Amino acid sequence: MLEIIGYAASIIIAVSMLMNSIIKLRWINLFGAALFSTYGFIIGALPVGFLNLFIVSVDIYYLIKIYSRKEYFRTIDVRSNNKYLLAFLKYYRSEINKFFPGFEYKPELNTVSFFVLRNMAVAGIILAHEIEEKTLFVGLDFAVPQYRDFKLGNYIYVRSDNYFSQLGYEKICTKSRSKKFTKYIKRMGFKEENIKSEVLFAKKLKTNN
Repeated sequence: MLEIIGYAASIIIAVSMLMNSIIKLRWINLFGAALFSTYGFIIGALPVGFLNLFIVSVDIYYLIKIYSRKEYFRTIDVRSNNKYLLAFLKYYRSEINKFFPGFEYKPELNTVSFFVLRNMAVAGIILAHEIEEKTLFVGLDFAVPQYRDFKLGNYIYVRSDNYFSQLGYEKICTKSRSKKFTKYIKRMGFKEENIKSEVLFAKKLKTNN
């Protein structure tokens, strides 16, 4: 049983090293180190126990720091032929296709296109177009791997949905192409709705009236 605990702790710590998201890395590493520390103390290996207890305290320190710090978000509109936009889509092509299989960039559909900055670093991109009056369809909502912790979505769809309403839109919708994306958009407040004879996920926007 003790060997199983030791192996499990080692595997969990190894898995944490594979995480792109620093928050996921810290949480998983915290759990693995706590388990490893317990294992070390049980078998009497004090160096193992105390070393991993130290790692636990470091993970807790950085998690508190991450969750308590105030981050700066903003959006920057981009034109459909922007060179950085085209380079960004090419660079993250394989990652984009994991969440949007078969995605193909069509400049003529870009009614609304913008990068999302997080502490002045490009953290994600939104590409959308109008499908009917006052309704915007999000064709691509992509966050780069290290920023996939729901904060970008929360900023775009929860805290700043007036960005879209100021453009004259009353509803935003999108189509899910993966289980992860479905979980994400539901968390952002989207619900299934029949639009133009198709079942999409939609969200009504706050109005300034």
